[in-house]
Amino acid sequence: MVELEAALHKCQAIVDFDEENHPPYPATINDDTLYHHVKTVGRILLGAQNVHQDQTVMAGEDFAFYQEKIPGMMIGVGIRNEEIGAVYSPHSAHFFLDEDVLPVGAALHAVLAETYLNQHQTPTVL
Repeated sequence: MVELEAALHKCQAIVDFDEENHPPYPATINDDTLYHHVKTVGRILLGAQNVHQDQTVMAGEDFAFYQEKIPGMMIGVGIRNEEIGAVYSPHSAHFFLDEDVLPVGAALHAVLAETYLNQHQTPTVL
């Protein structure tokens, strides 16, 4: 579009994203096995009514680089609390965190890790 717009005005534009030195972000795609694990454990711990699949978005995320090396699962812990005004996006200058959710997030991560390891570890014979 930039090159065509420039040509329209009898100019020339060159667009170079320098992908060799600055590769584009890969897509963040949750591992299917981990998705089902998180969904199952989350529903048990938090109740099915409190576990939701977010909408797909077209956004860059550093986490995708980790997922190129190992399977991964990006999850979010709900932090919206209208009673205290915690209603702004994390990218807003008005954002603040309802800290009461921190123990819930910590518990979820601990149970996810513990149950995953219990289900997938290989017994060691001494």
